[in-house]
This record gives sequence, structure tokens and C-alpha cells, in this order.
Amino acid sequence: MKVLFAASEAVPFVKTGGLADVIGSLPKELAKLGVDVRVILPKYHDIPEHFVEQMEQVVAFQLQMGWRNLFCGIRQLVHEGITYYFIDNEYYFNRTGCYGYGDDAERYAFYCRAVLDAIQHLDFMPDVIHCHDWQASMIPVLYRAHFSYQPEYAHIKTVVTIHNLRYQGTFSKDAFKDYFALGDEHFGGYALEMHGGASFLKGGLLYSDYITTVSPTYAEEIQTPYFGENLDGLLRSQAHRLTGIINGIDYEEFDPMSDPRLEIHFRDSLVKKQQSKMKLQERLGLPVNKDVPLIALVTRLVDQKGLSLIDRVISELMALDAQWVVLGTGDQQFEQLFQWAANTFPDKLSAQIRFDEPLARQIYAGSDLFLMPSLFEPCGIGQLIAMRYRSVPIVRETGGLKDTVQPYNEETGEGTGFSFANYNAHDMLYTVERAVQLYREPEVWSRLMANIKKKDFSWRKSAQQYAALYENLQSAEAAIG
Repeated sequence: MKVLFAASEAVPFVKTGGLADVIGSLPKELAKLGVDVRVILPKYHDIPEHFVEQMEQVVAFQLQMGWRNLFCGIRQLVHEGITYYFIDNEYYFNRTGCYGYGDDAERYAFYCRAVLDAIQHLDFMPDVIHCHDWQASMIPVLYRAHFSYQPEYAHIKTVVTIHNLRYQGTFSKDAFKDYFALGDEHFGGYALEMHGGASFLKGGLLYSDYITTVSPTYAEEIQTPYFGENLDGLLRSQAHRLTGIINGIDYEEFDPMSDPRLEIHFRDSLVKKQQSKMKLQERLGLPVNKDVPLIALVTRLVDQKGLSLIDRVISELMALDAQWVVLGTGDQQFEQLFQWAANTFPDKLSAQIRFDEPLARQIYAGSDLFLMPSLFEPCGIGQLIAMRYRSVPIVRETGGLKDTVQPYNEETGEGTGFSFANYNAHDMLYTVERAVQLYREPEVWSRLMANIKKKDFSWRKSAQQYAALYENLQSAEAAIG
């Protein structure tokens, strides 16, 4: 089984969010199952130089995009046993960052076209092209329109994975007609049309052979108006070829026993966990006290992450006998909120308004509790890393948070964290209060640690589900679509 992952970012080359973690770790687990999986990415300016130096030029060719005749180079690099291809065009990709440019429609139109054109120049003809998020979602449309009738391409199946339905790649219809050379029949209501323009993601959902998203609960949620981002009707109509497969984390990359960013390594030792906390308290300028619970947020500071709930009850949260650390960047209102809290309650909260991966690992290792009160969360990776580093999650019951955190039950002793259902600041406050209270009951905390220890959030099970999906798509009796 040959599978080509098409995505706009991947660890360790370039990262803006959780998508990069998935693309950096899932292929390695699929390879263990015997899948020949390769990854194709844009060659961005920000890729570290030591990786660029290792890349080999595979081919260079001219690519037709609308009326444009464009240069396309393909470079290749093998990293941790996985072959990565990089699409090279300096005009489109030799810039700082990945997204947010005025010509993003044209840049990712080029990327989608280049993926399909490149295949004939590689020594790799995929059985499945697995497209991730909007940036790669026009690949199934282009495949159906321009490639599916070519004999050497005819067997290929396409899968689209929604990592976050909010981001849909919606641009003007004129741009789509220009870049993709598609006729008017592609722009009716039941086609690419979206909000008067056209959408990369909608095209992928309609023209792919199968749709996945990153947790079973999110797969259900996006079929409702509240979570569906104006695509819930389409997704309900395609429910027969939509499934949710939970994301995992790379257990070798995220391992408190060997993480080079940690001074103290541990697995299940509460003593060493507390030593990690005291090191962190000292570094952050918080009072050093192993008995005070330390609550962490490592997140993008945006509304999706539930930060307006924290804003609503910030004084009550600061009144708890607990310490807080916040790491992340984002919307100015939330950056200012946490800076204000750090200035007003310097013994209670440390605000680290930056992106700092080594510090993030130290916070996972040193915190006792990890708060994710998200408005919506397709999967979430923070709660999985937190449990791996034995920090107990406090989450809202939505998307992947609901699928991965089992609420603690004092009567049965079951559960791996704390949760609340309604998007309500006082429900969150009550849940945080309960978690802080139970932290001071050693028997409860030991039970929580034992329950978390039994959980497996590696990619193993999820990779098996993806491999089975690819096999089903390729088998003759699969009648999907």
C-alpha cells in the first residue's frame, strides 16, 4: 500500500499548529504497519538550514496553472525513515511564515496542482493521496477534473482529513476559475460555492473518496449547525463516508523519561514530578512550594480555546490556593489579560507570552493540572501530552477532549481528569475548584495517576484504523462515494 500525505506543514521542518505534529508522527507509525507512506510539503523559507542542505533535487519541470507557465522543483529528504518531498518555487514559498498572505489562494492552488503533476516525475505512484486541511483540499477536485481519466492515475483514491473545520480556504470564484481552469459547472450550490466565493475545503469534501476528522465526537459535532461552520448540511449528506479517528502523539518525542528539555526525568514518580514543579516555580519566579497545585495553560491565546471563560472569572481563579502558568501568543485582548493578572497577582500567575517549546515541555512536566476549557476542539494535543507528563487535564466536554479525558468519579475511582459540559464560566470555575480540592487528597491523586498510566495515546491504534481505511478504499468491493 502506497500512500502520499499532502499537507502544508510537518514537524520538524515547519510548524504553526497541531497539524504539523500529526504529519510528523503518523507516517512513522503507518510505516511500522508496512504502509509505504511519503509526505509532500511546500519548501518554505523557514525550514531550518541543516534540513535544506540535506535535500536532493529530484526533478524540475514547468507546470501549467491557468494561463501561467511556472517553475516547479521537487527536492527529497529522508528523515527518520520517511521520505519527504518538497515543492520548490521561490516566488510562492520563499517567504517568512506559512499563511496569511494576500495571494494564499494562488500559492496553495500551485501546491495542489504541483502535487498531482509531480507524481509522474517520482519513482512513487501512490494508491491513496491523503490530503490534510484546506491547503491540500483541491487535490481531489483537480484529480477528478484533469487526472482520473489518465490510465496511470486511474487507480488513485483520495482522502481528506479535517483538522479544523473553521479554516476552509474560501476565496473568490474568479480566483478559482483562473488558477484551476474549472468550468462554471464546478461553482453551483452543490459544488465549490461558499459565501459567494468558493472553498478549497468544500471541494475536497465533495470530490474525495472518503472524509476523516480527528476525533469521533468532532465527526458528530460538525454535522450540527453549532459546530458545522455552514458545512453541516453537506457533512450530514456525506455521513456514510465520514469517520472520526482520534489523533495520537509520538511517544518517543514526548517522553518525560528521556526528554532532553527536562532537567529531571521521571515516569510515575510523584516525588520527581514535584521536584520538576519546584524547578519550574523557581524559573518562573513563583513561590517555591511543592504542596501548592500548579495549573498550566499552553495554548494559542484565541477565543476558540475558551479563554473568555477565564476572563469572566479571573479574580475568583486567582483567589484559589493554587498557582498558574500561561504560555502562548495570540489575540491582544488575551495577552493583555494574562499580563495584567501576572502584574496584579505576581505570586499566583506567571504569563509567558511567547512561543517556547523547551519551556512548554518543562511546564507539562512541572504542572499538576492542565486547563483546556475550549469552545470547540477537533482533537486537542495538549491534554494528551499533559497526561503523558502526568499533568491531570481539566477540559470542557467537546470534540477530542471528550473522547480522551474520562471525568473522575469519586465513587468508583475511575477517570483520568476533570470535565464540565456547558460553555459556562462558573461551571469551569467549579470544576477547577474541585480539582484543586482533590489535589490535596493523596489517595485520589494516586488513583488518578494510576488511571492515566494505563492509557495509551500513542499513534498505534489510530494508525491501524487509517491503514484499514486505505485497504478498504483500494479493495474491489469498496463502494464508497
